[in-house]
Amino acid sequence: MFGYDIGISGGVTSMDDFLEEFFPGVYARKHKAKEDNYCKYDNQGLQLFTSSLYLAALVSSFVASKLCTKHGRRLTMQAASVFFLAGVVLNAAARNIAMLIIGRILLGVGVGFANQLDVTIGIFVANIVNYLVSNIHPWGWRLALGLAGVPATMLCLGSFVIAETPTSLIEREQLIEGLAMLKKIRGTGNVDAEHQEILHACEMARQVKQPFRNLMKRSSRPQLVIAIAMQVFQQFTGINAIMFYAPVLFQTIGFKNDASLLSAVITGIVNVLSTVVSVVLVDKVGRRFLLLEACGQMLITQVAIGGLLFVNLRATNELQHGVAIWVVVLVCLFVSSFAWSWGPLGWLIPSETFPLATRTAGYAFAVSSNMVFTFVIAQAFLSMMCHLRAGIFFFFAAWIVVMGLFVIFLLPETKNVPIDEMTEKVWKKHWFWKRFMDEEEEERR
Repeated sequence: MFGYDIGISGGVTSMDDFLEEFFPGVYARKHKAKEDNYCKYDNQGLQLFTSSLYLAALVSSFVASKLCTKHGRRLTMQAASVFFLAGVVLNAAARNIAMLIIGRILLGVGVGFANQLDVTIGIFVANIVNYLVSNIHPWGWRLALGLAGVPATMLCLGSFVIAETPTSLIEREQLIEGLAMLKKIRGTGNVDAEHQEILHACEMARQVKQPFRNLMKRSSRPQLVIAIAMQVFQQFTGINAIMFYAPVLFQTIGFKNDASLLSAVITGIVNVLSTVVSVVLVDKVGRRFLLLEACGQMLITQVAIGGLLFVNLRATNELQHGVAIWVVVLVCLFVSSFAWSWGPLGWLIPSETFPLATRTAGYAFAVSSNMVFTFVIAQAFLSMMCHLRAGIFFFFAAWIVVMGLFVIFLLPETKNVPIDEMTEKVWKKHWFWKRFMDEEEEERR
């Protein structure tokens, strides 16, 4: 659902029927022969249609974490599906911009309540849907937005069938039900050892009264800085600008509507396949290797794309066919390197560096940082493209250089290091972060 909502907005915002009904000014600029290529889609309302989802997800994720702890996973999933379905109805039936934005906000609340891992598959499906419905006039865009109700309905129905986890039940002090569910899941009554582990873990979690205050301690600084930096850098690679607005981007460089949507499908396929590469290689070659290799590949492709557009794409011309094909190839190379590195590892590394006492609070900071900067990029990209023109790609390339330096100097390798051994094996041995592990200084503080 999250991936679908990321991918669908770019395709819908490039459809003429949608633009003519809600953004007639953008529609007029798009079809003026001498209108500036880079500024056709520069409209704050159009960008808000995409970005409002992420601001809503940021706020609702904090509420969802409390609801999940207090009332369990099932109720949280049911709430997510209700928000998704309400947002789908408003979007697909929209008659004005307010309905569009409110619908996207409700979808964002659903995202905040039900983050998923299969984002790349959702983006790929959205790109295919955009391509298939683009020639259904005048309501193809309504079908594209409305089909988001399919996974939302699946989640809703599944939430009534799925069992609560033993951990969730025990966490909410439903001890008898938790033990019974554990026995049912394992298919045996011999679960005493695992039951005691869950009881101990829940008790330890309850003893952490102020996880956010613990997160502000000096000894938590390395994990917190790295978690937030990974999320900021993930967005400033430029990936979401490309995935949000892929059809718009390809139309800017001269592809017609069908061709631009097909190009977005191709990048979606590359995105999915490259994520599999990360799963296979991450524990073999290590996190730092994948991140640094990707920095090199992303830097080359961003500079190359920017160079091609700077030389060949003026305000009113179209790219030659051969040059446009090269841009698509370079975009695919960029997407592939992101998908096996900064995409999945931006979430993996924070999850394996925070100790148990601060993991929930730390991960909340990571998620909120991601949503904030996703909103910033989604809201600003089309305006940045209008003002910076081809320089937008050099802007992201400069950030990639900063990212590479961060990995080289400040990001330790965490491959095969157990969480309870991170302090001794990683932080105390790192040239910079070891100064934050001074126990005597921590006691004085």
